Amino acid sequence: MGVGQTRQARCAKDAVGAHGERVAARHLEGAGMRVLDRNWRCADGELDLVAVDGDVLVFCEVKTRSGAGFGAPAEAVVRSKAARIRRLALRWIAEHPGHGGRIRFDVVGVVLPRAGAAEVTHIPAAF
Repeated sequence: MGVGQTRQARCAKDAVGAHGERVAARHLEGAGMRVLDRNWRCADGELDLVAVDGDVLVFCEVKTRSGAGFGAPAEAVVRSKAARIRRLALRWIAEHPGHGGRIRFDVVGVVLPRAGAAEVTHIPAAF
């Protein structure tokens, strides 16, 4: 695979991920949650979505697939990824005073079939 093809594949993957995050945010909002932050970044990484569910602060990892060939999207959130999200959550809380209290870590899996609506699986308190 040439450099141009690698760049194209990366752009396509990024577009799929961005679309999945928009679908996940709409899903959470439809479930009554309020999204506070999207794609929050710091030197240590990125949080996909930060939301509030009642009085609970929710850090949500979004995994998107364009098919089911590689398993369920949520399966990609392995122990090391969960640990990194926890560290990033502490940093987000430190940078956003007033959002302390109860927290939860959710995963939203999005499968984008070739035709039809996206399939969304929301796993509250996934880790």
